Amino acid sequence: MDHPVILFDGVCNYCNSICNYIIRHDPSKHFRFAHLQSDAGKKLLVEHGFAPDMLDSVVLIVNGKAYTKTDATIRMASHLNGAARLGVLLRFVPRSIRNVGYDIVARNRYKWWGKQDTCVVPTPDVRDRFLS
Repeated sequence: MDHPVILFDGVCNYCNSICNYIIRHDPSKHFRFAHLQSDAGKKLLVEHGFAPDMLDSVVLIVNGKAYTKTDATIRMASHLNGAARLGVLLRFVPRSIRNVGYDIVARNRYKWWGKQDTCVVPTPDVRDRFLS
């Protein structure tokens, strides 16, 4: 894979908002995307040792290595422009502490932000960045 791939929950409103934010702050089009629920997403999950139905974490795949939770978000932030890049400062917080916050948001994301019945379809202007 030439580009890092972000696997995310395609029915989660919060997750979709974050991906849209990443797309807006990634002018070099560094990242590719796939819904965790898609065939491409499930295949990548299995290839990297995860259950195909895993939905509790974003997964970032870079050069054949998979990163989850805040390790993934910190690596994503390092490639974004503007204030989004400040996310790299999380690396100074111990992983066990920062992942507690991540897990709280992950457990409550549907309750707090809602969800769709099906995965959101990418708009034509970004469709080429989504794995099918």
